[in-house]
Amino acid sequence: MSDANRDETRALRADIYRLLAGLLREAPGRQQLDWLAGLEVDVDDGELAARWAALASAAQQAEPEDLARAHFRHLVGVIQGDVTPYASWYRNGELMDEALLALRRDLKALGIARREAEPDPEDHLAALCETMALLIEDDSGDEARFFMAHLAPWAPRCLADLSCVDTPFYARLGELGNAFLAHERRQLEDEAAHEPLRVVEP
Repeated sequence: MSDANRDETRALRADIYRLLAGLLREAPGRQQLDWLAGLEVDVDDGELAARWAALASAAQQAEPEDLARAHFRHLVGVIQGDVTPYASWYRNGELMDEALLALRRDLKALGIARREAEPDPEDHLAALCETMALLIEDDSGDEARFFMAHLAPWAPRCLADLSCVDTPFYARLGELGNAFLAHERRQLEDEAAHEPLRVVEP
């Protein structure tokens, strides 16, 4: 792969992580929803393309006001939503548990800090997607290890749960996220296996 193609691929991956992060954090506004609805995807390009097309189709049928309510119900809730998108919840069965502590140690080693205004703990799936985008953009060499330690063990289960909710847009988002992470894992697990292990597992 040429350097130009490699840079383009890295930029696209970072953009997808940021898109997933944004949609997990809050419901899309009209402009973003229209952008998603207008995506033109060739479904013959494989499973990931089919998932993009399904999300675009769901976006065409959705309204921002409905998605705002659905986002709260599925991913926030008064106490907990239908899905609790935190590593500690999926890995330890409790919020603010060992998975978060291990993540914080690794983020400190990477020089990444949570924004002061950010209310969610660092192990929220959106925050981990944002971290992956940063690592990819920085070409730090840490993205494979970080992914295998902090996303691969639990994020697919979380996104599979999201794919079961009764709002088509969020169900399709879960399916897209899972297909993307499966593609990422295929690319990154060999790379992680051949690099010195620096990330601390909980």
